[in-house]
Amino acid sequence: MMSESRQPLRKASPFQVAKTVLSAFIGIRRRAAHERDAVTISPVQAIIAGLIAAAVFVFCLVMLARFVTS
Repeated sequence: MMSESRQPLRKASPFQVAKTVLSAFIGIRRRAAHERDAVTISPVQAIIAGLIAAAVFVFCLVMLARFVTS
């Protein structure tokens, strides 16, 4: 029961978190990758990376709109 030896959880690298968030933005995820990332990525990492990615996306849209309208 509780005597099972558990492996220490490995934290995801910033690159892995970015890759996961960007693939979630465009909607392509494999089941195996999702299950692996669910174990290694903490909710705080996912939230921070998502906010950064959203800010960069909005910034790019604003710059594109300014470029097109100028």
